[in-house]
Amino acid sequence: CECIPEYSGNPYEACRPECVLNAECPRDKACIRNKCIDPCPGTCGQNAQCDVINHIPTCSCLQGNTGDPFTSCRPIPQDTPISKNPCSPSPCGPNSQCQAPNNAAVCSCLAGFIGSPPSCRPECILSSECLQTQSCVNNKCTDPCLGSCGLNAKCLVINHSPICSCPPGQTGDPFRSCYPIPLPPPTAAPPTDPCQPSPCGPNSQCLASPGGQPSCSCLAGYIGAPPNCRPECIINPDCPTTQACINNKCTDPCPGTCGLNTQCSVISHAVSCTCLPGYTG
Repeated sequence: CECIPEYSGNPYEACRPECVLNAECPRDKACIRNKCIDPCPGTCGQNAQCDVINHIPTCSCLQGNTGDPFTSCRPIPQDTPISKNPCSPSPCGPNSQCQAPNNAAVCSCLAGFIGSPPSCRPECILSSECLQTQSCVNNKCTDPCLGSCGLNAKCLVINHSPICSCPPGQTGDPFRSCYPIPLPPPTAAPPTDPCQPSPCGPNSQCLASPGGQPSCSCLAGYIGAPPNCRPECIINPDCPTTQACINNKCTDPCPGTCGLNTQCSVISHAVSCTCLPGYTG
């Protein structure tokens, strides 16, 4: 898993944009389209300077200039004649327009701004100024879901942010496309094994015949017939008197039992060692 472009975080938990609120950016930046950027470009007018104070751009005319810093500042004339235009300079404040019918200033807010002069302002600067189900985009409170989620995905707005998810029964990337969860292929019933459980008894092996029937036989080293397979011997009396039961086998117990220059004889399964003629020990 990996976060989609322009999102960061742990993709196994949650990926998020660089910012949602201005407070997540430095004080000289604002959160615009989920990016911490300088809000000044395009905000102030000609011959005006822009200062960002607590994420909000503030425009002011350059020294020696006057006018509306949001539209245009002009040099202050050295010898200012008595103005006969009541709108020059404008008494209406920023984000407003001045008209002079009957030689009297009439102020109104510019299109797209609310309030009343001299306090005209945009509809919003921060998303917190909008309803919880809206976000501040281009100074307008709008539905942030539009165009945010992929095909067949659903969008919920939580604290001004769009949250995309696939609906129940679907999977995929909700930012690109959701599709129905494919059903698992039907599984065939496993064939029955006639040797599970084994009908052959202990010390035996079971093999399934081509006809599906169990075929029983004793394991190597065991005698008898299933289900009564048994070792060659368990105790010495199961063997001839000249042999002993060793590891369930009737074997000669002499090898390795007696010392050098001795002879070994087996009497009733027991080993008897004697020195050869002419030897003692």
